[in-house]
Amino acid sequence: MGDLVGRPGRDIVFQLLPGYREKNEIDLVIANVENAAGGSGVTPRLAEQLFDSGIDVMTSGDHIWKRREIFDYLRHEKRIVRPANYPEGVPGRGATVVDAPGGQKVAVINLVGRVFMEAVECPFRTVKMEIDKIAGQTRIIIVDIHAEATSEKVAMGWFLDGLVSALIGTHTHIQTADEKILPQGTGYITDCGMTGPYDSVIGRAKEQILQRFITQLPTRFEMATGDVQMHGVIVDVDEKTGKARGIERVQEKMDQDSGGDI
Repeated sequence: MGDLVGRPGRDIVFQLLPGYREKNEIDLVIANVENAAGGSGVTPRLAEQLFDSGIDVMTSGDHIWKRREIFDYLRHEKRIVRPANYPEGVPGRGATVVDAPGGQKVAVINLVGRVFMEAVECPFRTVKMEIDKIAGQTRIIIVDIHAEATSEKVAMGWFLDGLVSALIGTHTHIQTADEKILPQGTGYITDCGMTGPYDSVIGRAKEQILQRFITQLPTRFEMATGDVQMHGVIVDVDEKTGKARGIERVQEKMDQDSGGDI
């Protein structure tokens, strides 16, 4: 599931995810939640609510540190990961292995890009080290690369083709139409989109964003509320080989607008 943004993003998950999961016989739900709390960061309370709604594993990105109360939570909760290529010693883990309801073990790795973003460790070298650590535990490996540049995501796809089950891009909040199975069996999409309000500019009130672009003056960015949608991808993975058999985009709408910015 693409970047879950604010209360609108949480509300559509609460409303749609349980039924959608059952209808589509989904074994494991992975969601990027780094914008779940008011559009920036996530708190332990909100994370627990989202786990209760049917999300199994949470990934994040450069905004994971916005809420300091999440630091201790990252240290003990294995179902939420922060980017693996942050410097050694930061709270939490960059990869996890969980059990799907059917008994299969699934590894989830989180990365953050470096192009147009903060300087961190090399995501290419880091992900290879994380894959080596996982070796022998499972063949099913899902990677969330939270990055700005499409070129960096595409390059990572080719780098990991055949090594992971799927490479899913997040961060830009705009779903791309390039989902595919790469030649060696890795499912790929440059960005799986945003779960939140689409009557907006990537989740924020469009009038305020326009004011900032036009005047260049500091402006408070509030959450938008209209046209709430749940975006992501469904990846079908062969349990024996860990190769992707299919990948399809998801775009589901909420019944009504969602208010609030918390």
